[in-house]
Parts: sequence; structure tokens; C-alpha cells
Amino acid sequence: MALIVKKFGGSSVADAECMRRVARRIGEARAAGDRVVVVVSAMGKTTDQLIDLAREVNPQPSDREMDMLMSTGEQISSAILTMALQADGYEAVSLTGGQAGIHTDHVHTKAKIQRIEPDNIHAHLAEGRIVIVAGFQGLTPEMDVATLGRGGSDTTAVALAAALKADRCKIYTDVDGVFTADPRVVKNAVKLDEISYDEMLELASLGAKVLQSRAVEFAKKYDVELEVLSSFTGAPGTVLRSEVANMEDIVVRGVAVDKNQAKLTIRAVSDRPGAAATIFRELSVANTNVDMIVQNVSAEGHTDISFSVPADDLAKSKKVVESIMEKVGATSVVVDDDIAKVSIVGVGMRGHSGVAARMFEALAAEDINIDMIATSEIKISVGIRGDQADQAMDVLHNAFELELSAS
Repeated sequence: MALIVKKFGGSSVADAECMRRVARRIGEARAAGDRVVVVVSAMGKTTDQLIDLAREVNPQPSDREMDMLMSTGEQISSAILTMALQADGYEAVSLTGGQAGIHTDHVHTKAKIQRIEPDNIHAHLAEGRIVIVAGFQGLTPEMDVATLGRGGSDTTAVALAAALKADRCKIYTDVDGVFTADPRVVKNAVKLDEISYDEMLELASLGAKVLQSRAVEFAKKYDVELEVLSSFTGAPGTVLRSEVANMEDIVVRGVAVDKNQAKLTIRAVSDRPGAAATIFRELSVANTNVDMIVQNVSAEGHTDISFSVPADDLAKSKKVVESIMEKVGATSVVVDDDIAKVSIVGVGMRGHSGVAARMFEALAAEDINIDMIATSEIKISVGIRGDQADQAMDVLHNAFELELSAS
């Protein structure tokens, strides 16, 4: 009897009919003899609606109260899905993240899981019940509700699979698996049968929305057998593995775009040791993730420093920078909220030269200017104008012939 963790995203549980369809799929697994733990996201656009509602009454709500509000979306989903299963004759129970034993740190809206105590889940499984867990949430040491950030239900599912020592973890979404690019933008994008943890980790962190990057980190660290597949078709999805066939032969595995980016430029920073450290230390204290960084050549003892941050963190980052301008000798801060990041990813890049040149030439041929650059062993990211993001993805997908290399 296998223990399976299944996660269903917002589009999979968007309405009553979707809930009934998901309940039937879960029931089939239970009828086949499997023990089943299910993690659910909020229904459809519920989280966005809750955020909009909060900002109608308070433009800058506290993070703690936002967590209390946003966590309710997943709790609604878990209760409704449990009711659908019970209507079909199955023993099922819904749990909040805290009731499922998920403990986090105290960083509201971006909490990290510290530990999971799954005794309550095991007890329900032993009684023959299907367990439905509200994703995206846990309890802080102060017993407050904390959420795990966008896509956090993926992390909940993989972390539970690791803690429960589940046989498999299946992430159900509205696409058939992981594609070489966003199939809604790139018409000849193709589904990958398998992908390495490292490649998926890069793609997820660079804007591919099919999986949260922290979920992939958990899967890699705890060697969780993970599959991404559609909740609508029942077709095989994409399997994540430590290694995949012909890893080094395929130079680029996929292209990702992140439109949720913004750039800050700090003008005339004193060109002295410690100035950059001061800037990025303060941003770190504010829990801001900085990505691409560019520092201009010093002129007359001063330099400009530019860096990208998630657009959601722009206001907070600008406030932090403005508070330390005098300390680092800067004269002003300039904000650009019309940028996007486009990236190519592939383990095979480690052993092949000329990949960056091929990428830059392809973009230049379409008059797409590069503003910032960041690299690792298996990825190259560039900052470009926001309105050219989709075009850049399509251009790079064609330049590296990914529709051919995916098979």
C-alpha cells in the first residue's frame, strides 16, 4: 500500500465542478489501495481577491494580519474538497497547516518551514481517512499563522512528502508538465518527460510558474520522487530526477521569463570598501531578495550601483535604500518598474562554450537590448524591457531549437 501526497493548484479546485473532479481522482487512488494525503491551494483567484480587499481598507496592512487573511483561502479549499469526498462516500478530514504539524520561522508572508511533526496526519491515516491539508501555511513559534509565499502550497506538499516518507509526490496543475517554455507564449514549446532537480530549481526561481523553487529544493534535499502533471487530462507528466538521460548533450533545457521585476539604481555611491556591503546588508535585513547587480566604473570617487528585486518588494527596497543614502554617500535613487528577466537554463552549459554569445546575438538580431546580466554554471539571465519579455522568450526558444532537443 503506497503513501501518495497529491497537491492540487488553484485552477484545479476553482469551483464546485472542479472540486468534484478532483475528489473523483483522489477517490480512485484510495480505491486502488493507496493511502492519500492531499494539499490544496486557494480556489481560483481567491488569494488575489483577498489581497485586493485588504488594500481597500488599508493600503499598507501588517504582514501578520495579511497572513491571517490569506491563509483562509486554502482552508476554504480543504474543507470544500473534504465535503466533496465525504459526499462520494470516503472517510476524509481537513487540517490547517498548524493541525498538520507544520512549524515555520517568524517571517510573515515569506515564512520558511522549520520542522514538521506529522503525528496527527499519521493518526488519521491509521484510521483509514484521506487527509486534506491547507497548503501555503504553518505556525510560528509564537503560534501565529504564517504563509510561505507565492506558490507555497507546492512547498507544503513536498515537505510533507519528505516528513511522511511518502512513496511519491504528485503536483497537479493546469498544464501537462514542465515545458521548454511557457506554452501560452511560445507556440512550439514542448513538454519535457524528465528534468533534473538543478535545472528545475533554476527555472522555478527564474519565473517558470509550474513549481515553486523552494519545493524543488526540498525534493532535491530529501530525494522526493516528484511528478508534475495535469489535473484535467490524466496524461503522464514531467518527472524530476537527480540525473536525466543525455544531461550533458542538451545545452539548454528551457527558457523562463519573470515579469515581476523592478530595478533600483543608486546614484553616486562613494567608491570605497564597505559601501556595497552596507547597501545589501540592509536589504537582507528587510528580507529582500536581490538578483542581478551592476556596478559602473568609478568616476571621481563615485559609482552607480543598479540591482533588480521582485516588483512586490520595490516599495520596501526603495525605503531601505533611501534610509542609508547619506551613510553610503549617494545622491539619489532611481526606480524602473518596467523590466523583465529572461533566462536560459541547462546542465549542458557547463561543458559547452559560446552559449552566451549565441544568446546575446539572437536578442540583438531582434533589437532587444540587454540592461543587466547574471550567470551561474547552468543559467544565463538578462534584464530587458518589460514589453519585450514574450518576444525574447520566443526568440531564444527558436535560437536554441528547444522543440527538437526536448525529445
